[in-house]
Amino acid sequence: GEEHVAQLQPYCAIEGNDDGLPVVFVHGMGVDHRSLMMLDKAFDGNDSIRRIYLDLPGFGRTPALPEHACGLPEMADWLQTAIDGLVGKAAPFAMVGNSMGGALVREVLAREPRRVAGMALIAPVVDPQHAGRHVAEHVVAQPNPKLTHSLPQEQVFDFITMGVNQSFDAWRRYQRFILPGVALCDRAACERLDQRYWLADNPEEMLGTYAGPVLIVTGKQDQIVGYEDQQALLPHYPNATFVTLDNAGHNAHIDQPEAVITLVREWVAHMAFGLLTVCRSLYVYERPMPVDAIRLARYIVFRYSHIDVRGVAKKTSAPERTGL
Repeated sequence: GEEHVAQLQPYCAIEGNDDGLPVVFVHGMGVDHRSLMMLDKAFDGNDSIRRIYLDLPGFGRTPALPEHACGLPEMADWLQTAIDGLVGKAAPFAMVGNSMGGALVREVLAREPRRVAGMALIAPVVDPQHAGRHVAEHVVAQPNPKLTHSLPQEQVFDFITMGVNQSFDAWRRYQRFILPGVALCDRAACERLDQRYWLADNPEEMLGTYAGPVLIVTGKQDQIVGYEDQQALLPHYPNATFVTLDNAGHNAHIDQPEAVITLVREWVAHMAFGLLTVCRSLYVYERPMPVDAIRLARYIVFRYSHIDVRGVAKKTSAPERTGL
């Protein structure tokens, strides 16, 4: 089974230089890599970061996992193998995970924390089992019946369920970044995944603590994964920035793009320091010292020197940052 999983090549969209620090973007259920591509604005065309937007198996253009090995644990195994294939087995990398992708990147980080230069989570799944989740109330502050009544029923349901921003701009973002992946989703593969939707272990229990730069963005009106379970992760990530955005549902980056892009940009500014830590730990554990990674880290610091990052990476309580 594992050999078969390893052979599935991911479909990717890649931005930036081949020798930049790889940041792997992992999307959620029912969509594809395009759902996160709007976050590319956070990099300001900075080629010192190589952005890899991949399609998970059964989504977008990556074939589904085999029927006998198609659950979330196998998806995590596949992701780890895919990242090794894309960036090199010993190379440092960072990850951005959204929804289900948030659970998957936490699992990958727990397995190889010394290689990970940073992790950003956007409305991440903490407990794959719905019954165990603390979810928020889905409240739309400004309903837009002029828009919602004019849309095809099959398109409008997901739009109004996953988000709370019903502006025409939010709909245009949804059309551009979410709908194309919804159309390509392998429904049978989704159903099989749903039958085995749990992780083999608790990533944070396996991990202990991770001191690299972490960003956790949640939506105050997210009725799919909420914002409380994510807050419970903070003891494991001492250098996390935790933000609960008001007027944001499960598609927080579609509802509040400027806020999320700004937060991702701040997180990227910390990545160089995370990368230097990764270099040191690789050296301590007698792996080849990646001199290029240190050079790259210094370059990233230079490129992002205009961003004031003092205090950004400290753990921030939700009330302080709510309403960004």
